[in-house]
Amino acid sequence: MRYHLQTVVSPMACSLSIPDAPLENRSIFSGALFQFLEENKKWRNRFLFVPDSYNMNYYDNKASHERGLHPKGTINCAGYKVLTSMDQYLELLNNSLPDVKAKVGNAPFLKCATEFLLILWHPYARHYYFCVVTEKEQKKWHAVFQDCVRHTNDGLLEESKVQTPAFTDSVRLFRQAHGQYGTWEMMCGTPPQILANLVMETLLPEVRDLITPGLKGKMHERQRNWMLICDAVYGLVVRQAQAQYEAVVQSCEAGRPLLEASIRTDMDQIITSKEHVSNKIKAVALPKAEKLLKVSIQPYISSILEALMEPTSRGFSEVRDVFFRELVDMSKNTLNDSTKEKLAEHMEKISMLAFHPVKMQSCYEKVEDLSLDGLQQRFDVSSPSVFVQRAQILMREQMDDAVYTFEQILHQSLEDQGPEGLCKSIQRCQDRVIKKFDYDSSTVRKRFFREALLQIFIPYMLKQLTPSVASELPRFQELIFEDFSRFILVENIFEEVVLHSVMKDIMMAVKEAAVQRRHNLYRDSIVLTSSDPNLHLLGDNPAIDWAGEFGTGPEEGQGQDDEEGEETGDTGEAHRRRRMKQVVSMIQLDGSPILVNESCLEVPSVDGIPEEREGEVQDADALSPQTDLEPG
Repeated sequence: MRYHLQTVVSPMACSLSIPDAPLENRSIFSGALFQFLEENKKWRNRFLFVPDSYNMNYYDNKASHERGLHPKGTINCAGYKVLTSMDQYLELLNNSLPDVKAKVGNAPFLKCATEFLLILWHPYARHYYFCVVTEKEQKKWHAVFQDCVRHTNDGLLEESKVQTPAFTDSVRLFRQAHGQYGTWEMMCGTPPQILANLVMETLLPEVRDLITPGLKGKMHERQRNWMLICDAVYGLVVRQAQAQYEAVVQSCEAGRPLLEASIRTDMDQIITSKEHVSNKIKAVALPKAEKLLKVSIQPYISSILEALMEPTSRGFSEVRDVFFRELVDMSKNTLNDSTKEKLAEHMEKISMLAFHPVKMQSCYEKVEDLSLDGLQQRFDVSSPSVFVQRAQILMREQMDDAVYTFEQILHQSLEDQGPEGLCKSIQRCQDRVIKKFDYDSSTVRKRFFREALLQIFIPYMLKQLTPSVASELPRFQELIFEDFSRFILVENIFEEVVLHSVMKDIMMAVKEAAVQRRHNLYRDSIVLTSSDPNLHLLGDNPAIDWAGEFGTGPEEGQGQDDEEGEETGDTGEAHRRRRMKQVVSMIQLDGSPILVNESCLEVPSVDGIPEEREGEVQDADALSPQTDLEPG
């Protein structure tokens, strides 16, 4: 669908937008946990490192990572689901092979080393099995894994104003040509991954019908073999999609200058021709669209809008609360210690608040309650997860913008006044940013509600109207000059007619919600009296290095680390890895249980498992999942 509502002029945001690369020289998370290895049916201790790309790298141990060795493997989490129980996993696994079901009393799919599981499930790619030793660790890893999925799913560049919309429209039109009009859960990842998902949607049933009759062995062995086959096929499809997509992009870029020159030269004629054809199509399609709108859309707008507003607004409210609590904690701490070093320590943590998956988890959980029960089947919405993920990304962006705005205002305040009266400065900056957050939150949520309603209603309307209108569209193509036929497509004009027919009702519904101040929404006409007309000038400033500017300085710490690097013989890259700051730290619990002192745990229910070579066994002290991280 069209995400940009061209008929709406959005008010200027009051908060600043953070510059690019906010996570530069930082990692998200790292720590040790246990991974189940399919090849030998054993659990092995792994060190997992999550860089700013959110692709998870796992190593034999922490030393391998710090020495700059290649990881044992890398997990791109796009399209995955994070599961915390074997029951959830088996339900999805059984659905992948409908004719192969688990029976009561059957041996478990795998024998878990602990009760605290973490499983990464994908409909086509390899599955990954992890476990930890405490429930608290499980919750933290679960939040980190979900954040990795969330970020890698959002793989389309919004900065590309031409290529990204062209790609998404192409995927949508392809699916519509095959009778699939609703939202699509697997529209996630980079363009090659999305294209591979599109291919697998058709290819997988064919492969399953061809191969599954020949699968032999026990039920779990057949399921495992099927997963290996899926992963191999999917990997092949992704590689081919990558090569072909790059070739198409290069071809389009090569022809783009000539195309743009033609459009600029004939722009007036193209617009006039399009308006003429649009009026013709509108005369045919608009009466049918308005009838469908009155009968099947208008009665449901308010109920769907409410279903979207309630959990989304609670999520944004939680973002506000989390941000406020962090600032209050910092104010309390500065009462006892108002030195610039302490301020730098607090601001270093707050600057990464939006990227802290554990602290943001309470915000994300609020919107996960979003439900469209009773409406999904009517409007062909496969799952609300599309809207949940979009809302969560917007929440993270709002937190990031609020934090960056606070940093810039506070930094400017300290330049003008110095560290004296630090608590009062923090309080004043906090009040200003919270007011701006409320206004920006309202603007962002209203835009999200409009986009979500369009994504729900437009596919349904196109599905209902296309059979009666499609046969009449070719005659309108004849009204377009041949030179303009590349720029004016009657199918696109038809969709625009449908879009504008429902847009008025959607705008009115969202406007009424704002007028009534439901869920703390503001009217578009409201302008904050405390707005800062010169605030946008601060947006040109780079991100503030609080530790370097107000901290103890790099000399003392840097010299000590350099000496350590020389003593240990670290290379420059290994030294950089050791010094890399981390957003999240691992919880250390006194007296937490430790697994038996072996680096591999056998699964006794599996016969004939080859033993590991002696050289592969790790030291006993590398077993327990430990991390040596900053407090976070």
